[in-house]
Amino acid sequence: MKLATVLTPVSDVNLQLAAQCGVTDLVYRYYGPDGAVLKQAIERAASFGLRICCIEGYLPIENLKIGIDDGTEIAAMTRLIEQMSEHGVNLLCYNFMAGTDWARTRVDAPERGGAKVTAFDLADVEKAMLLGHRPTDPVHETLTRSRNSADLWNYLDHMLSALLPIAERCGVTLAMHPDDPPLPSLLGKPRIMYNVAAFEELLRRFDSPCNKVCFCQGSFATMGVDIPATIRKLGQHIAYVHFRDVKGTPERFAETFHDNGPTDMAAAMRALVEVGFNGPMRPDHVPQMVGEDDGEPGYTMLGRLFAYGYIRGLMHASGVIS
Repeated sequence: MKLATVLTPVSDVNLQLAAQCGVTDLVYRYYGPDGAVLKQAIERAASFGLRICCIEGYLPIENLKIGIDDGTEIAAMTRLIEQMSEHGVNLLCYNFMAGTDWARTRVDAPERGGAKVTAFDLADVEKAMLLGHRPTDPVHETLTRSRNSADLWNYLDHMLSALLPIAERCGVTLAMHPDDPPLPSLLGKPRIMYNVAAFEELLRRFDSPCNKVCFCQGSFATMGVDIPATIRKLGQHIAYVHFRDVKGTPERFAETFHDNGPTDMAAAMRALVEVGFNGPMRPDHVPQMVGEDDGEPGYTMLGRLFAYGYIRGLMHASGVIS
């Protein structure tokens, strides 16, 4: 098991802080078509004692999610997987939230000591902020093609049928992230990866060593499932973990500090050890601390430092590291 992180921004100070806190692996956002950018990022991370283990976020798959790719995005993803393989990066995390991405209706909900966290309330859905989206992503007129969940499953089948053989050849694992919030529809758009049954269906449809699960613990907790039991159920199919917690239901929830939510985080760590999980684990959305009001909600640094220490403590207690 490796302690990993995203960094916003990927600055020298943040890289050094992560290394000082015992982080070993860096999760990097999609960098565009030029493989030289990835090579440079790997070399920069290595200068701080870190390795890039995963590409996640801003992937060129938005048209694939709504069934209108003309081959451009398949080609871009093929190039990405091949570049990752060339540079020894063997994990690619994606989601299938067509036209949305992770959404919140607040970015300043109060947590312990006046920290601010992101929150969602379906009653205020018209205020929803699509926090994972870039301005260039297609979020309006073309989405009428995603009429129902069957359409989305067909689009996902098309994408994985094309990409999994390439991933297998290149030794790159594709890990699906759950919908966030885990609802069957959001903003009038259908979703499909909002419960455990959907992940079991994904694994049934594609029996491939490269078809795996990103166990975003906060999203699964929002589903209302027993986290340790679900870890044991998905077991060897978990390739990547977002270690976080929330309070609430799919319709209304808020992020928490790692030690201030309802999930037994120590039991979750023990379950991951039991199933033999040995991949990267990173803190995901973290509280925004005092002095960080100009930062990206959920991705500021001080709360991430707290998370690193908390996760390393659980790793020590569970015998993952000594």
